[in-house]
Amino acid sequence: MQLYNTLSAEERAIMIDDAGKQRLTLSFYAYAQIPDPTQFRNDLFLAWNPLEVLGRIYVANEGINAQLSLPADNFYAFKDSIETYAFMKGIRLNIAVEQDDHSFLKLTVKVRDKIVADGLVDETFDVTNIGIHLKAKQFNELLEDPNTIVVDMRNHYESEIGHFTNAIKPDVDTFRESLPIIEDQLAAHKSDKKLLMYCTGGIRCEKASAYFKHKGFENVYQLEGGIIEYTRQVKEKGLQSKFIGKNFVFDHRLGERITDDIVSQCHQCGAACDVHTNCVNEGCHLLFIQCEKCAQLMEGCCSTTCIDVIHLPEEEQKAIRRGIKNGNMIFKKGKSDVLTFKNNKESHGTFVAEGPKMVALKEVKVKKQYIGKGTHFFPKPSVGQFLIEDNELNIGDTVLIKGITTGEQKITITEMLVNDKTADNVTAGDTCTFKLPFRIRLSDKLYKILD
Repeated sequence: MQLYNTLSAEERAIMIDDAGKQRLTLSFYAYAQIPDPTQFRNDLFLAWNPLEVLGRIYVANEGINAQLSLPADNFYAFKDSIETYAFMKGIRLNIAVEQDDHSFLKLTVKVRDKIVADGLVDETFDVTNIGIHLKAKQFNELLEDPNTIVVDMRNHYESEIGHFTNAIKPDVDTFRESLPIIEDQLAAHKSDKKLLMYCTGGIRCEKASAYFKHKGFENVYQLEGGIIEYTRQVKEKGLQSKFIGKNFVFDHRLGERITDDIVSQCHQCGAACDVHTNCVNEGCHLLFIQCEKCAQLMEGCCSTTCIDVIHLPEEEQKAIRRGIKNGNMIFKKGKSDVLTFKNNKESHGTFVAEGPKMVALKEVKVKKQYIGKGTHFFPKPSVGQFLIEDNELNIGDTVLIKGITTGEQKITITEMLVNDKTADNVTAGDTCTFKLPFRIRLSDKLYKILD
């Protein structure tokens, strides 16, 4: 009985591409009494694996919290599979604002103590005595009430790239940190103000609203379905979006565009930017905001130290990583000392050089011809795969690979595989792979440099 993944992320990505099926990214949660979470977890895995469900799912005695993707063709079969459980009948499924077939590349169903790490002792208060749920129109109306205090229940790296106007945004790394901070800051307004909360999909507000009511807050409200459902209703009903910027999501995409507003800055130079990335050094993987220019200058890294590491032979990189616990760097998420603009208030938007590798870039216009887009990257052999959509490439051509995170990278092709065979020429409709000294992302654009 298979209860675990047998394919790597790279192999799964290729299978998704080869299948050619549109996938849906969605999320949902439900609080319920689950007496045997391990058996529940196993049953879900066995039901979902044949449906090609991929994602990150947490189950506990208190319920389920799921973010996942699946082929659109399997949506109703999936819905039937969860509605065999009484507590999930008619459950709201939050469909992602933006879709990406590679949002998840494996199915992980984990048993946890809680479906959200809130640090609360549930037995000390009534977790079912929750706040009043508001739909998008009601939420917008309450935002205009001068007696309303709106609070973002997400973490700093989420609210930094997008939020509701006039929201209080606690500078916290985790949900559990925010609860005592909010209670302390708003202690004087338990009776005279309306406490209005929101989060990504609603799950954090569900527990927080009961907690704050237990703590004496009399007028507690929460956004039904969170930012995801709010955005759907705004589009469906033609409402004004009071949420500005991007909604951070916990999958490959790292964000969904809600409005065109850019409310954050590059953590390295201060330029207007709301694109999260992970440092390409596998031994670091720090999450931070990086603009296209810095991505090129810093080769997708958070520091010159990491640049030095990624240029080492792979075996040396593995030796450096071996035994190192880098969880603190990952979960600091944008608070590392190496992020020069983010953490150096004296810079006032000026890029702080870390070493001789940091040089000013001049804007040079390059005459180029569109060829295609990136479809996959194989990290171990350091090979990029591209779908050729127009024109052609030949051995000896210099190409430009361009993307939000990748920046602009030039390379001359000395050898390549076309449709898995060695070839000197590739034309529209073919798949082409060749070695790269850097990582590419999905949908990076491929251009041929013209003389």
